[in-house]
Order: sequence, then C-alpha cells, then structure tokens
Amino acid sequence: MDKKVVYSAIQPSGSLTIGNYLGALSNFSNLQKEYQCIYCVANMHAITVPQNPADLRKRTLDLIALYVACGIDPKESILYIQSQVPEHTELAWVLNTITSVGQLNRMTQFKDKSKKQKEVYAGLLNYPVLMVADILLYQSSFVPVGEDQRQHIELTRDIAERFNTRYSPTFTIPDIMAPKVGAKIMSLQDPTSKMSKSDPDENAFILILDEPDVIRRKIKRAVTDSKGTIAYTDEQPGVKNLLDIYSSFKHISPEEAEREFKSAGYGELKEAVGEAVVEGLAPVQERFHAIRGDKEQLEAICREGAEKASYLAQKTLRKVYRKVGLVQF
Repeated sequence: MDKKVVYSAIQPSGSLTIGNYLGALSNFSNLQKEYQCIYCVANMHAITVPQNPADLRKRTLDLIALYVACGIDPKESILYIQSQVPEHTELAWVLNTITSVGQLNRMTQFKDKSKKQKEVYAGLLNYPVLMVADILLYQSSFVPVGEDQRQHIELTRDIAERFNTRYSPTFTIPDIMAPKVGAKIMSLQDPTSKMSKSDPDENAFILILDEPDVIRRKIKRAVTDSKGTIAYTDEQPGVKNLLDIYSSFKHISPEEAEREFKSAGYGELKEAVGEAVVEGLAPVQERFHAIRGDKEQLEAICREGAEKASYLAQKTLRKVYRKVGLVQF
C-alpha cells in the first residue's frame, strides 16, 4: 500500500450520538482521500461485558450501515466486522505471550470496568491486547482517538517495539492522529460533562438516529441558565454548548452563531438549534435506512470488507508466525 494506514474501530454498544458524528464519523470520509482507511466494527470487544446476542447482531449491522451513511465508501476504504477476520484473535494470542499481567492490571479502563462487575473475566483483562492486535495487523501508522484512549496507544507502541526488538522489525509503530479541532459536544443536561450515549438521562444526549420530534424535544429541555443573554462563554456552559451544536451543523464559527442570536431569547435559540440538527442529520438518516433495509447490499459490504481486511491481516500474521517459530505450510 502506498498510502499510510489510518485504523479506527468502534464497538457496537448502542446508537451513536451527535458528539460521535461531529467529532469522528463526519470527518472519516475526508481521510479516505489521503490515507488507506480501515474501519472496524469491534464486536469481539463488545462481548467482554454481557450482551444480548440478538441485540449485538442488530447493532453490529446498524453500525456498518451508519458508517456508510456518514460517507465512508466501502470501495475506497476497508469496512468490516472484527469477528469475520479471525487473524485478530490469532495475533492477540501471540501478543499475549509478550504482555505482562502487571501492564494489563494498570490499564485505567480495566480498573474502572472491573469495579462494576461482580465477577471479572479474563476477556476484560485481555481486551487491550486484542485492541493492540487490531491496530498492528494492518501496519497502521495512525489511530484517530481522543485522550481517553492514549493509554491503549502507548500499550500498542510498547508491545510493537518489544516484538520488533525480540524478533526483528515486524510492526509499524503507530501514532495517535489528533482529532480535527472542533467543538466538543457536551451533555444537554450537564453541560460540564461530555455527551455520552451511556448517560442514564436520555434527555442528555441526541442519537444520530433519533426521530426529528425527539431531537426537537431534547433540545427544548436542554439546560441553559438564568442570565437570559446569549454569549459564547464558559460562564454559560449550556448556552455555549447549544451554540457549538448549531455552528457545527451549520458549518460556521461559534462566534458567527453568537452574533446571529445576539438579540434572541433562549427559546428562539433552542428552536433554531433543533432545526439545524434535524436538517443536518436528515440525509444521514435517509441513507442509513436505505442501506439497512437492503440486506443483500449490507451483507456484500461486510463480506467484501472482511476479505480485503483478511488479505492484509494474513500478510502480517504469516510474518509473525514465522518469526516466533510456528510451523506453516
């Protein structure tokens, strides 16, 4: 491959929010022009916590359709389901043999998630190694993640360097791809916290696939303040968040949005934000429903993506097996 590889994986753990859309998915299509982009639905990672099998299957296919609806071209990029490329777990096993338990115990997400489980299973401890395998299989140069995933990228680099030192250069050492500078979308009910689909208050987030009336209702219920003025300032986090959402969907600066609503009230601002979100998501939702409703096309996308991913993964895995001494014919 002449182009450098950008690798990204998202778990099918539920519908994605407008924060995911504005911060990641809407920008992914632009990367296709400059890089070899590989996008994965990480369903093997999802089963490290209990899942309803039927729901997991549905969410996995929903996410594939959503990727395409957001502009990812399966002909330009590789789009696939993790479980359909067995090389991921094969490489993860080899990498487990050079990863210390101490390293895995220190992973922040493991510590956080294990506290919420009555019984901690090995998969939860080992899933960072599978994440490392995901990235290294494709000789990835860049991984577009936020600061909350930095520890996982550092682990990936550490394991890659350890393998390269022990067996000879094999893996590309990946770097974080800094996300495009833009608004961080905050919770509608607590604008000091990032918008999250796992928030127990459904009025705190807007999902990409929310119905228009649901979007308008959630925006109307968004927390503002008692000042009554519209200013883009940290002193008014609720208003600032609404201006960020509006400006992101209208493709203008927050300062331009602030000027637009200088003499408006909160009700008028919320109504405009609601319409901007509805209008901005409409083409994505329309494409999603068309793709999701075409079973034959969806299965073809998954099958072709898995074949392309597996071809690249096998090239790396064959090198790894040879270097560690595993017999191949």
